[in-house]
Amino acid sequence: MPSDDLRVRLAQVARNLGIGRIQRHIFLCADQHKPKCAPREETVESWDYLKKRLNETKLTGADGCVYRTKANCLRICEQGPIAVVYPDGIWYHSATPEVLERILQEHLIGGQPVEEFVFAVNPLPAGTGPA
Repeated sequence: MPSDDLRVRLAQVARNLGIGRIQRHIFLCADQHKPKCAPREETVESWDYLKKRLNETKLTGADGCVYRTKANCLRICEQGPIAVVYPDGIWYHSATPEVLERILQEHLIGGQPVEEFVFAVNPLPAGTGPA
């Protein structure tokens, strides 16, 4: 069981990172040891681009911020890199830097999915977060 000091420290880290302001979270399949959906070099390039652009646009620290996570595998092993944006549940194929820029501008900033790269939609149900 974590101590009270540890909980306080973790809560402070979460506040500093803007955890309470997250509106969307993008997961990107990248840097796999056994790549199946796209060559590792391509997925790493996409990941590096996503990190850079989220920081440049200041979406990672803003109100309504966007978080990012590198996933080893999202289990859709075709037409990668694969990305998914939650809570919207919008799944994208071919998430190259060019496509990620469109996802950033059109979906993460503009609120409209980039339909030509969407292959599945499964939003999180309303009310799935803490009360």
